[in-house]
Amino acid sequence: MSLALGQDSCCMPPRRSSLESDQTNSRASITFCASASFHCAPKADACGSTAKPRSRSSKGCPTVNATSCADACCGTTKPSMTTNLTGSADACCDDKKSFPAVCGTACCSEKEVVTQKREIRPDPTLNVDLEIGFSGMERVILSISGMTCTGCETKLSRTLATLPAITNLKTSLVLSRAEFDLDTGTTSVVDAIKHLERTTEFKCERVTNQGSSLDLVCCGDPADVVKGDWPGGVIDVKMVDKKTIRVNFDAKTIGSRDLVEKGWPYRLQLAPPRTDPTLDASARHVRKVGYMTLLSIILTIPVLVLAWAPLPNKEKWKILFSSISLALATIIQVVVAGPFYPKALKALIFSRVIEMDLLIVLSTSAAYIFSVVAFGYLVAHKPLSSREFFETSTLLVTLIMIGRYVAALARQKAVESISIRSLQTSTAIIMDKDGFEKEMDARLLQYGDVFKVSPDYRIPTDGTVISGSSEIDESMLTGESRPIEKFKGSSVVAGSINGSGVLTVRLTRIPGDNTISTIAGMVDEAKLSKPKIQEIADKVAAYFVPVVVSITVVVFCTWFAIGITIQDKSGSETVIQAITYAITVLIVSCPCAIGLAVPMVIVVATGVAAERGVIFKSANAIEVAYKTAHVVFDKTGTLTQGKLTVTQEEYPSTSPSTKALLLGLIGDNKHPVSIAVASHLKTKGVIATTVSDPQNIVGKGIEGAFAGRTLRAGNSRWLGFSDDPIVHSITSQGYTAFCFAVDGSLAAVFGLEDSLREDTLSTITELQQHQITVHVLSGDDDGAVRAVASQLQIPDSNVRSRCTPTDKQSYIKDLLATSDPRGSKKKARRPVVMFCGDGTNDAVALAQATIGVHMNEGTDVAKSAADIVLMRPSLSGILIAITVSRKSIHRIAFNFGWSFVYNMFAILLASGAFVHVHIPPEYAGLGELVSVCPVIAAGVLLKWASI
Repeated sequence: MSLALGQDSCCMPPRRSSLESDQTNSRASITFCASASFHCAPKADACGSTAKPRSRSSKGCPTVNATSCADACCGTTKPSMTTNLTGSADACCDDKKSFPAVCGTACCSEKEVVTQKREIRPDPTLNVDLEIGFSGMERVILSISGMTCTGCETKLSRTLATLPAITNLKTSLVLSRAEFDLDTGTTSVVDAIKHLERTTEFKCERVTNQGSSLDLVCCGDPADVVKGDWPGGVIDVKMVDKKTIRVNFDAKTIGSRDLVEKGWPYRLQLAPPRTDPTLDASARHVRKVGYMTLLSIILTIPVLVLAWAPLPNKEKWKILFSSISLALATIIQVVVAGPFYPKALKALIFSRVIEMDLLIVLSTSAAYIFSVVAFGYLVAHKPLSSREFFETSTLLVTLIMIGRYVAALARQKAVESISIRSLQTSTAIIMDKDGFEKEMDARLLQYGDVFKVSPDYRIPTDGTVISGSSEIDESMLTGESRPIEKFKGSSVVAGSINGSGVLTVRLTRIPGDNTISTIAGMVDEAKLSKPKIQEIADKVAAYFVPVVVSITVVVFCTWFAIGITIQDKSGSETVIQAITYAITVLIVSCPCAIGLAVPMVIVVATGVAAERGVIFKSANAIEVAYKTAHVVFDKTGTLTQGKLTVTQEEYPSTSPSTKALLLGLIGDNKHPVSIAVASHLKTKGVIATTVSDPQNIVGKGIEGAFAGRTLRAGNSRWLGFSDDPIVHSITSQGYTAFCFAVDGSLAAVFGLEDSLREDTLSTITELQQHQITVHVLSGDDDGAVRAVASQLQIPDSNVRSRCTPTDKQSYIKDLLATSDPRGSKKKARRPVVMFCGDGTNDAVALAQATIGVHMNEGTDVAKSAADIVLMRPSLSGILIAITVSRKSIHRIAFNFGWSFVYNMFAILLASGAFVHVHIPPEYAGLGELVSVCPVIAAGVLLKWASI
């Protein structure tokens, strides 16, 4: 059997694990040509004899571009090659003069095949794919451990921005995460991670978001397993640690259970479930900070006792006690505060960022160094007028660590509390063909499975009910408080809770690619995005630390001058007094509250909205939704349920084939009108006639052909029958008219009626009570549109019918060009226009509006253009979105106000502006705790706000 291959047959390397490719050069031009070893089959000459077999052993072609090497080696021909890669590969080697010598040597050397033995070793970055391959953009998601303040995020952003290969960079302090597009032809993923870790001292782990993956524990050597013969569908295999491998695979080609249960020569079993990488990195960071805080507390207590307890005052005892304090303070300064030094210096040198860590380094170092100097004078029996104060540096570090631990813990709990992925259950009961049941890990579910859902159990993944009936609680995903009845043929979603019945469900989406994952992905995208107001916070935070350092210098000089000229103190006493005030100012100020003011609220707000069935796809939507001045609705499927019924039908044509032709034309169309008419015809026993090439005309209808005749079905305006008496009779009654024409002649007219959604009237009324203007745009007939508008008390001036997608776009443009009617007359502002629709013909309007809202029953095209997705077909989601936005902005305003008031008052108090009242330097470390906790609390309390 022969396999026709193109240029890849000469130069394309076989599939390798990422660990194997760790041994290759990171440049695409080398990787592409230097990885393959091929056997060239004997080539028959004119007499039928064969030449000696030759091998194609890679040597590399560093001076030749990958693509040109491939083209030069294999040309434009496509030689036929046998399945063992032998045969006519010689064709590309016989004409070595026609391509560069380097590439020719690399692909066509005359020697025996030598198998290159590679050293397999654990991937140091765990999730990092070391293989570059073709030059191209790759989406990279990193979980970052070690970020503590807004300065850390700035450092992270600037460090990654220095790499030209990185674009579309997004970072989040709260999520401890970075996302970017990487040109892998310029910089490999592993090189980018190494650069980031080397420059920032952060720990990075790549998060895989493509395909499915399983972590498997090996009883043998994982290196041998990685090199094993993996079946088709396996994308990549990596070593995670000495016992665990990670297999990335295409779940539609091979199932997870098939992978585990395959007859391997070595035993594999599932590793313990992985948590959300973001939560996992956050938890590790919290644990690390917690351990360091505990160590600091244990070492600080003896220092405080020796400093504050009434101990013997003899000089030999003083030296002993001071020696103990020095030892303990040194351990704290090196072990606990030590990591601050490289972070602060690297941020200053590489990223040019003066961050909070630098303030900590300066203040604690000043207190510690002065105390060491004072101790030296004490040992030399020349004690200074002011003794050493090791308790200041130790207590300062301890309180800073306590503040960071509490802040990190609060951030982690806030993110955990709104984690959608936590709804994914860990087990499932699978049923085989014979009806036998078996409980297993939900990760082993695969396409084709049938699983059982017992009463009161959470549904493991999306599926379709094939037997049984029950009521399902979907409130945690859609916000719908009432249980929804499910029966045979109904769809169920992962994370929802079964009622009292027993359901048998056929899997439609596997865990990791189900509704939970989809919602979580959209929520994560919103969390990573930054509203415009965040830019203000970032600018303030960037200037904050340099300003504080400048104030510190002024405070030191001022108190030094006061001590010498006014207080008439000695030089050492004056220096100590000035240092004390300077240290306090350095450490009591905190930019973290400013940096967290916006992202903390955004993270919680997206989770709160998601719990109520409203998915914000960007932070900008949260920032501006509360300012909405106009809400524009589509009619069918938005204001109405989209479940039309045929109430009237007329057939001007007497042809008996009219109904069959119409059903053949619209039978597969998914528009609500087409579905209603097709269903009506099927109930009458009409059998469809096959119509060739039906084409959907967005906003107009559908057309096709049969036996040379042109068939069209759609709205009367498009077909030119608006003034037809039959059509006019139907539209005048408030019905939607659907026309069918054969060769331009009217053959059938249907009148359809739709009903309003249950909460449509209450939603419109509440919007109007908040002085929000409501509009209706529809492609439907004028009578049907105005009948609905009349029921909802929407003025005729705000109603447009028979709208094409372009008409809707133009209408929204005109609204955006006006001024907000609620703004002041002196300062007009551009209005925020929200458009809510569900169909493909709404995509343009969704994109044109300030905020696009998509009803979940609509199409994927519309969903991709929307800023907000309503997970259940209820317009009350618009009110929820506006309320969440308003309460979020209120909390952001509070956070900014608190940050300003705290820092202003704290700096004045620390600098001695109130003379008799000031903050002792050892307690200045509480500043971060006092400033950050209210900001975190303001965000977290949004979870329990009335929405």
